[in-house]
Amino acid sequence: MHVGPRQRVLATMRAEAPGQADTALQVVDTRLQPGLEGSASSSSGVLCQALGCSSFTSSVSSATERVSAILRQEEAGDRRCPLLFVQLNELLSSPAGLEWRETARWIKFEEKVEDGGERWSMPHVTALPLHSLFELRMCLQKGTVLLDLDAHSFKEIIDEALSRQPEERALRPELKDRLVALLLRQPRHQATKSPLWTLAELSLSPCREKAKNQSDPRAQLSETPLKEQLKNKFKKKLPLGTEVASVLVGEVDFLEKPFIAFVRLKEMVALGALTEVALPSRFLFILLGPRAKAKAYHEIGRAMATLLTDELFQRVAQQAEHQEDLIAGINEFLDELTVLPPGKWDPSARIPPPDCLPSLHKRMSTHLWEWKSPCNRNTAAAEDKPGPGHPHFGEELERTGRLFGGLLRDIRRKAPWYWSDFSDALHIQCLSAVLYIYLATVTNAITFGGMLGDATANMQGVLESFLGTAFAGSIFCLFAGQPLTILSSTGPVLVFERLLFSFSEDYNLDYLEFRLWIGLWVAFFGLVLVATEASYLVQYFTRFTEEGFCALISLIFIYDSMKKMVSLADTYPINWQYRTEDVTLYNCICNLSSSGNVSAWNNTLLPSPIAPQEHPEAVTLARLSRTQCLDQGGHLLGASCHYVPDVTLMSFLLFGGTFLCSTMIKHFKTSRYFPTMLRKLVSDFSIILAILIFCTIDVVLGLETPKLLVPSELKPTNPARGWIISPFGANPWWVCLLSVVPAVLVTILIFMDQQITAVILNRREYKLQKGAGFHLDLFCVSLLMIVTSMMGLPWYVSATVISLAHMESLKKESTTSAPGEQPKFMGIREQRLTGLVVFILTGVSVFMAPILKYIPMPVLYGVFLHMGVVALNSIQFTERVRLLLMPAKHQPDLTYLRHVPLRRVHLFTFIQVLCLAVLWVLKSTVAAIIFPVMLLALVGIRKGLECIFSLNDLSWLDSIMPKTAERETKGKLPRKQEKEGSDCEESDLMHRQGPEINISVN
Repeated sequence: MHVGPRQRVLATMRAEAPGQADTALQVVDTRLQPGLEGSASSSSGVLCQALGCSSFTSSVSSATERVSAILRQEEAGDRRCPLLFVQLNELLSSPAGLEWRETARWIKFEEKVEDGGERWSMPHVTALPLHSLFELRMCLQKGTVLLDLDAHSFKEIIDEALSRQPEERALRPELKDRLVALLLRQPRHQATKSPLWTLAELSLSPCREKAKNQSDPRAQLSETPLKEQLKNKFKKKLPLGTEVASVLVGEVDFLEKPFIAFVRLKEMVALGALTEVALPSRFLFILLGPRAKAKAYHEIGRAMATLLTDELFQRVAQQAEHQEDLIAGINEFLDELTVLPPGKWDPSARIPPPDCLPSLHKRMSTHLWEWKSPCNRNTAAAEDKPGPGHPHFGEELERTGRLFGGLLRDIRRKAPWYWSDFSDALHIQCLSAVLYIYLATVTNAITFGGMLGDATANMQGVLESFLGTAFAGSIFCLFAGQPLTILSSTGPVLVFERLLFSFSEDYNLDYLEFRLWIGLWVAFFGLVLVATEASYLVQYFTRFTEEGFCALISLIFIYDSMKKMVSLADTYPINWQYRTEDVTLYNCICNLSSSGNVSAWNNTLLPSPIAPQEHPEAVTLARLSRTQCLDQGGHLLGASCHYVPDVTLMSFLLFGGTFLCSTMIKHFKTSRYFPTMLRKLVSDFSIILAILIFCTIDVVLGLETPKLLVPSELKPTNPARGWIISPFGANPWWVCLLSVVPAVLVTILIFMDQQITAVILNRREYKLQKGAGFHLDLFCVSLLMIVTSMMGLPWYVSATVISLAHMESLKKESTTSAPGEQPKFMGIREQRLTGLVVFILTGVSVFMAPILKYIPMPVLYGVFLHMGVVALNSIQFTERVRLLLMPAKHQPDLTYLRHVPLRRVHLFTFIQVLCLAVLWVLKSTVAAIIFPVMLLALVGIRKGLECIFSLNDLSWLDSIMPKTAERETKGKLPRKQEKEGSDCEESDLMHRQGPEINISVN
């Protein structure tokens, strides 16, 4: 008779764990053969027919029902499961006898004490032999399980566990005494040591070895924490509320049968020096047995510790009322295992922790869903499913149907947070954000001010840009709905200003007066949009529109920084013709004589060997500098007169060095070097450190690189204008009516620019707690438009790239994280003070010119490049563009690639690239007048994509627009939803099979 592989596996498992083969085979079939039709029920039916196991299906379903009932009870009680620190103590032999020694610990990942016993291993995902879980389940079935035990010391726990042993496993009195004495011995902990502590121990190694040899393994367990426990710095990695679980395993020679006990305490109890950290304990697991099975006991202890670190099993253990509940939790744990075949990987290899863990909600939702009635299921689905609005916002964009109803609701929402908007800024991170954004804002004001001056014949220049930025930004930060927004002149607004000035020159109109009327009309239209709650239209700004606009602004930053650097080659020409061999032929003279009468003795800028006795006038002239020569009416003659050092080359080194240095220091917080707090502090000040480093290099080298020049006088750049613009007098009366036409275009531009940036900043992934204020923000921008137009200052709107940089600099991360776990993003430090201080400093910069003049402009252009690249890399569009250049086998495992065909992804990306190219061309040509309309057209193009792509594809690559979401809600696409639901279940299964735990079959 032929024996198949399934029968061989079954025979092996029955030999290793009698009675457990059926469940083991279920793991093999459902996990290693995912293509079978149906699920566990169909595959288990085939197995039952082959093996004659009539109770297989019922046992699996009963375990699932138990776990579902426990989780439902926890959900109803709204109980939170605290983080567990699990320590494994093993009974090992030493020259002085048996001693308890800490060999491993878990928070979320496993850390082992290396064989040398001097250091902890790197955190890694636990890999267990499969049979250790079956043996652990058998231990819990046959051992003593004490739930909600009321005990206050470790000795009480041991006594209760021994007194409640089953009669067939009860120990003789003398064995009980020996067992109690053994369990109450003081364990040796492996303390976490800093590098300085290690160096100190190396210098005192003889004394340390002597002290170690004198330690007595028979010492009694201390009922109070030891000094080494209280000084253990590892406790800082544990958040408040962490509880302890202790696992004790080992072999002894006086036991014939294993002593097994699982204890859950009714109240947390501090068990003295049992664990390395002085925290209260909740769970204990003890396994002591006969000799010759140390390896098996070790693996069972690791399996128990791994189960307790699993959040789903931990919830079951917290709520379990019977021993069978724990068994059901293990069965559910087994049902989610990922089995790695032997021979295909190295069991001794340590799997590094993943960057992100699968969501526990996805694992629990399956159990909680099964217990909901059909009515409750529909209610839950309606709650989980986003309504016919924007997927990232709730009531902020709901229409009230009243004039200024949205504005009043924004004010009521933000008013309770107003004082905390200042108190929440009292953190060192806000200082780094102020310095970073201040320099970025000053650079932006100088750059766009200079461009405005060139485009408007200095009717608006650098000084107007400084004052406008300081005034508008300060008012906005004080009263806006989203004070993290940074106001600035933007590229699209600059394009319109250039066109407006050209139109005024062509038709002999006064530019500032014409601009004043346009600004007043724009403010009026803006107030109308606020009154009618037009910000509701923000719901139509999906990822497609947001990414197109964000990519455009980011590319403008990158392009402008590169353009400014290239222009340095004209201002500071590279000396292509300079030859070292011809150095003796180069000279430069200052000609002070009349035209055409050039004296050879007039002046060399460099000292010459002319004898002073022969030509005394040459000596006097030889001391003239270039500036003095030109001031006296002379002019320079000679091949070396226009020679300058390679300032361009040095500028590019400063530019590239600032960009690379700021990027590298920003990533320093993920480095392996130095303590976490130091790495985070250095990372927060990355931009400031990069600026200081390269400013110092520039000062040391002493080359005349272009410096930051700030206006030092409070007077208009163009003397022909004043600080208040008159609305009448310079232009015909009908100009105020004609201004309506360009005002409509500017209104579209301001609305799109402001609201798209607001949508990006208020996305749900930023975890903002104080809510958005779309109507209030637009209201503030509209009122500021009136003031800036009347004073002839630039128009201001939300700056996407600088605002994103502001948000990035204020990110909060968890201060405690498990070893191997990435710090969790906790949200943004929402406050008004950083922006307010930035704009006040911008206004005061006029009086800080003597200090700011030492900052090279190439360094600030490097910061511009950094901000543009960071903003560009923050959008999915850039990720999909990279996919165009990657072979399929090298593409990352992105979620949308699992659900959308690759060719459809490329088509969607190509359309976005095409739209971005059109926007860039419109911005850069004479057709820029229709640029605002093209921004609005992005929404229409996105709507048209629904004719090309299915809703399933758009839901993964973009988000569903409101009207389409309403049709979905009304049930117009039931089959599509069912299909998408199955895909989601498959996706959840993939997530559950992620690197949370890996089981090797040995």
